[in-house]
Amino acid sequence: MEEEKKTKKVWIKILLIVVGFIIADVVFRFVVFNFIDGQDIYFTDGTRIIYNRYFPWNKERYEQFKKYMFYNRPNNRDGLVAFKPIIYLYPEEEQEISVKLKYNDAITVSYPKYTNGWKVLAKENGTLTDIATNRKLYSLYYECQNTYNFQIEKDGFIVKGEEVAEFLEEKLAILGLTEREAEEFIIYWLPKLEANSYNYIRFATIDEIDANMPLEINPNPDTVIRVLMTFKGLDKPIEIQEQQLTSPERCGFVAVEWGGTEIK
Repeated sequence: MEEEKKTKKVWIKILLIVVGFIIADVVFRFVVFNFIDGQDIYFTDGTRIIYNRYFPWNKERYEQFKKYMFYNRPNNRDGLVAFKPIIYLYPEEEQEISVKLKYNDAITVSYPKYTNGWKVLAKENGTLTDIATNRKLYSLYYECQNTYNFQIEKDGFIVKGEEVAEFLEEKLAILGLTEREAEEFIIYWLPKLEANSYNYIRFATIDEIDANMPLEINPNPDTVIRVLMTFKGLDKPIEIQEQQLTSPERCGFVAVEWGGTEIK
């Protein structure tokens, strides 16, 4: 009899715990759905997100949220910036073009000032006129906090600091950059890379670049070339597989973007 009472008490406790969890879940969902869905949330370290009701129960969105939280915390930001991405536009004929970066909150600096996108009048030779200011430009510039975890992969290139210029001339041509675009890339990155004895260099895939900062151009270009160099300075070479690069065909309306990020 005493044993039965003990067993009954245990089951009652288990039942109460289960009911408690169910009630807590219902209350949580009610609060989320009715009060904070779509609202700004600020964490104690200053991180801001737009809360969305779906991410706690959607694995893909939850993973994106975790990446955003980790890579955008102030104490994680050093070295996790995509530097100097600039965008060139070469339409087949003069036309108005809009350009949007999907992760507005990740943008740290831009020129012209990015608000809800850029609108430009673009000519065939790449000359742009900012419609908001009527200012003449040759590219659109921004920098952003990375939301993708760039790291040393199994493939890439090991390049001596003194050989970086020749390496970039060769690889940027393969990746579809013109000599002018490649020159601007090299001028910006050469001092940083030449300062290292060796460099691990890898060019991010288009899927990785799109995950880090989705880009929307309207009307849609016929050719989109996005080059993002990831690199890490090394004291001595390491063993990796050589990255295989493919050459795009530049045809029709062409949009080009290049940038880079240092792996810490």
